[in-house]
Amino acid sequence: MKYTAFALLAGFLLDLIFGDPRRLYHPVCAIGNLIAALEKGIRGILPRSQKGELWGGFFEVLIVCMVCGGIPLAVLSGVYRISTAAGFVLESFWCYQLLATNSLKKESMRVCDRLKNGTLEEARYAVSMIVGRDTKALSKEGVIRAAVETVAENTSDGVIAPMLYMAIGGVPLMFLYKGINTMDSMLGYKNEKYLYFGRCAARLDDVANYIPARLSAGLMILAAPFAGLNAKEAARIYRRDRRNHASPNSAQTEAVMAGALCVQLAGDAWYFGKLYKKPTIGDPLRAVEAEDICRADRLLYAVSVLAVILFVAVRLLILH
Repeated sequence: MKYTAFALLAGFLLDLIFGDPRRLYHPVCAIGNLIAALEKGIRGILPRSQKGELWGGFFEVLIVCMVCGGIPLAVLSGVYRISTAAGFVLESFWCYQLLATNSLKKESMRVCDRLKNGTLEEARYAVSMIVGRDTKALSKEGVIRAAVETVAENTSDGVIAPMLYMAIGGVPLMFLYKGINTMDSMLGYKNEKYLYFGRCAARLDDVANYIPARLSAGLMILAAPFAGLNAKEAARIYRRDRRNHASPNSAQTEAVMAGALCVQLAGDAWYFGKLYKKPTIGDPLRAVEAEDICRADRLLYAVSVLAVILFVAVRLLILH
């Protein structure tokens, strides 16, 4: 799309100013409903065997990708043909809806507020809204780490990766990425229910996030001084600990965040009542504190601004 660079900038600014438009039906909710409905239908048709679930997961991914990429492409192309201004407004608005900078900060700061002004139980509940792990038994330090880790991971998944894909292929490619990412969050578990059915979704998400995760980590290191954080330590921990996760991508940004804050993140965690042994990331140069959530959000904003400037500039240079 000719005006994608400007739509990306407009959408980013709208997200910073207004945050998630909660009164409007969110596209990711529609994607989630589609994924859930397809899963139910496919499981009802194919046999409950390893092979059947692998094929079922493949068909789920295929259909979701076609819908998430195809419908926005058709709608946006049609609107642009009718009116360039209307197409630009729609592309900007969809970009605004699909970016999560403001909402990620708000949700993480809610955890920080409950830690400072509420109870540990309230902080556990607040962090449960933004993480997938079990939170009922988390200590104060565990709540802080969980919040900081989700800010680090979602800096890539919720901000930098969507920006990158929009810069490459406009909002339709951004929608396709969000479809892939949402499938992974709903189906990509290594438990009995999703070990085979969710495998294709999880592998595709790994591929889709491979470059964005590493680009995000590099940009976070560059942005760390602007957030008042330790860029040298961020780079050191990144080089050492960027592979300390079962996912090939998750530790990329978590390692940078741990180094920038000079704390230790990750380690063992409970998911669905089961303890998962996980390596730590970073060095415990000091104890984590609630203020680290604020510092993580500063880095989130700094890298988001740096990324949008980079992507808009590159997109404009390519077009001209």
